[in-house]
Amino acid sequence: MIKKLRIKLVAASMLSLFLVLAVIMGVVNFLNYRQIRTAADSTLAILQENGGVFPRPELFFDPGRHDGRQPSPELPYESRYFSALLSAEGDVVSVDTGRIAAVDADRAAEMARRVWQDGAQRGFVRDYRFVRYEEEGQTRIIFLDCGRDLSTFRTFLILSCGISALGLLAVFGLILLLSRRIIRPVSESYEKQKRFITDAGHEMKTPVTIIDADVEVLEMELGENEWLRDIQAQTRRLADLTNDLVLLSRMEEDRPLPARIALPFSDLVYETAQSFQGPATAQGKTLTLRIQPMLSVCGDEKTLRQLVSILLDNALKYSSEKGFITVELAPQRPAKSLCLTVENTVDAMAPEDLQRLFDRFYRADKSRNSQVGGYGLGLSIAKAIVEAHQGKIQATLPGPNLLRMKVSFPLTDAGGQN
Repeated sequence: MIKKLRIKLVAASMLSLFLVLAVIMGVVNFLNYRQIRTAADSTLAILQENGGVFPRPELFFDPGRHDGRQPSPELPYESRYFSALLSAEGDVVSVDTGRIAAVDADRAAEMARRVWQDGAQRGFVRDYRFVRYEEEGQTRIIFLDCGRDLSTFRTFLILSCGISALGLLAVFGLILLLSRRIIRPVSESYEKQKRFITDAGHEMKTPVTIIDADVEVLEMELGENEWLRDIQAQTRRLADLTNDLVLLSRMEEDRPLPARIALPFSDLVYETAQSFQGPATAQGKTLTLRIQPMLSVCGDEKTLRQLVSILLDNALKYSSEKGFITVELAPQRPAKSLCLTVENTVDAMAPEDLQRLFDRFYRADKSRNSQVGGYGLGLSIAKAIVEAHQGKIQATLPGPNLLRMKVSFPLTDAGGQN
C-alpha cells in the first residue's frame, strides 16, 4: 500500500508539473507564432495597398503618426517578397521576383497556381506567408518570405521543449528522493496500525477461546439454554472478525505468499462452488457452473479457495430471492489471462456503490445487514488476495438487476486449453 501511495504521489506531482509546463510553453510558443503571423500580415497589407510593392519612402513613413502602427523605415529593405498576377481562369499573367533571389519565375508561378487551386485567401506555403486579393478583374497573390522568423521560432520551440524535458527529469529525481521522506509519517502510522491489528487480534484470541470453553463447561453443568447459545454465537462472530482482520492485515503487508505453485484452478473452483449448491438450493436459488477444465494458475491454494468462497458467499447472501448465480471460468487469449466471473441477480444497486464495495466494513444493502450477517470485510480480503497474486478484480453492473464480480489472473505455462 505504501509503495503504491508513493508511486501515486510521484505520478501526480510529475503530471501536475508536466501540465503546467505544457500550458506555459504552449502559450509562449503560440504567442510567438502569432506575433510572426501578425507582423507578416501587416507587411502584406502594405504591399496589398500598393499593388505588390512598397510605396516611396516619403509615402511609406509618416513622422506625424503616433497610433502605434508606424512601420519601421527599414522594412522595405529587410523584406523579401514576390507576387504573381493570375487571370480569372487561373492562368499566370505575370510574376514579379525582383525583390527575392531564392525564388525564380517558374517557382513563383507554380506556388501561385497552388494557392489558386487551394482557394485560401491567406496562409503559408512552406516558409512564405501569402495574401490573395482581387485586382481589376484579376487575382494577385503576394508571397512574403518568413523563413528567418520561422527558423527562429522553430529553434526556440525545440530549445524550450528540450529544457522543459530536462527540468522534468531533474524534478522527477528530486521528487523520487523526497517522496520517501514525505510519506514516512503515513508509512509509520500505517505500520503501527497493522501491528496493532495483528497484536490485538492475537491477544483477543485467548480470551475468546477461554470464554467459549467456559460456556461449554457451563452448558455441561446447566444444560442448554438461550443465553449460553447467544454467548457462543457472539464469541464465534468475534473470533471470525478477529481472524478476518488479522488475515487482511497480513495480506496487505506486500509480502510474497508462501508455497506459490501451479494449481489446477478449474478443479479448485469446481470443488469450492459445489459446496454452495446445497445452501443455494435450500434458499430456492439457482447456481450454474460454467467452468472450462484444465486451467491452471500459480498461487497459494488456501487463499485462492478462500477467494472463491468469499465471492460465492457474497453472491449467495445478497442475490435476490429465487435469484440466479453463475460461476464462469475461462481463459482470455488476447489478454493472456484467466478470468473468473461470478454473477448474481440483485434487487437493486446504485452505480456509486460499486466504488465502495471493496472498502472495509462497507455493505451496499444496509437493510439486510442483520439478516445476512458478516462485517463487510469479505470483498476487502478478496481484493487483497487477488492483488497478492498480481491479478485484478472489478465489480460491474451489466444489467439493472445483475452484479458481476470479475477476477483476472495471469495465465501460467500450464494454463489454458490442453
